[in-house]
Amino acid sequence: MSDRDANVSGSLYALAAGLLWGLVFVVPVLLPEYPAAALSFGRYVAFGVIAIPLAWIGRTQLRALSRADWIEATKLALVGNVLYYLCLAAAIQRAGAPLPTMIIGTLPVVIALVSNARGERVPWARLAPSLALIAIGIALVNHAEWQALRADPSADPRRYAIGGVLAIGALVCWTWYPIRNAAWLRASRTRSASTWATAQGVVTLPIAAIGYAGFLAWSAITGEDRFPLPLGPTPSRFVIAMLVVGLLASWLGATCWNRASQRLPTQIAGQLIVFETLSALTYAFVLRGRLPDATTVAGIVLLVVGVAWALRAPRETEPAPLEST
Repeated sequence: MSDRDANVSGSLYALAAGLLWGLVFVVPVLLPEYPAAALSFGRYVAFGVIAIPLAWIGRTQLRALSRADWIEATKLALVGNVLYYLCLAAAIQRAGAPLPTMIIGTLPVVIALVSNARGERVPWARLAPSLALIAIGIALVNHAEWQALRADPSADPRRYAIGGVLAIGALVCWTWYPIRNAAWLRASRTRSASTWATAQGVVTLPIAAIGYAGFLAWSAITGEDRFPLPLGPTPSRFVIAMLVVGLLASWLGATCWNRASQRLPTQIAGQLIVFETLSALTYAFVLRGRLPDATTVAGIVLLVVGVAWALRAPRETEPAPLEST
């Protein structure tokens, strides 16, 4: 596959992943009565349950994975799945969707810088303009959201600050995840993107199940009557939401992202995470029932232009090999 074909197909896979991942920003808004722990563990229990029949179908490919593969899948599942969404859901419930969305929106810049520093070289001179455009775009959107927050007399600064800190925690998790995941996939070109996503779903199930059981036990011990056990105040809505994000955002989104990671340098793929930010913002404004203001639109345009510019940056060297841990 030529570099141009790899860029095009990789970008389309990254776009699909972003559209699917944007859904996860909606769930905490639609289910505000559910604690972040219930949303995170519930989502990944659903992901694991969905992965079981997929694992049976792909059992031959899964058997080919080594012990090191399964250990790596467990690390990725714990940090990139459970811990990331626990921080993100808690941040959204405390600060609303826009602030965490924009903090997570810095991922393209952070991942590109970290990846380039690790030696996965796209020339800095080629990378800098796209990074600058994306950074300015994110700053504009963030400024518009902060102005709206300041105009809200009911806003709780302390609660927003806690939400911001939690969103930074999610940012750290998802800076590590795509870099590590892409490096592991490229270490063996024979690994299937869908098989790798299924493997992460399989190892996520026991982690999430133990976590959800612990959450239920803690709720029962503390006598938390605001959360009816075991599925909360709207069980059918909760289960449907968890299954939807488990299938679309977790498995299908991960599969699309894995395929993008196999085709693009990490620092370029990292910038394409901007599609998740754009999707999340679009969904947030749909839920609000209003259009974004001019500053937000300008920021979004710069994000898109920055991504398009990034795709023009040629590879200088092959991606850096995965470091042992």
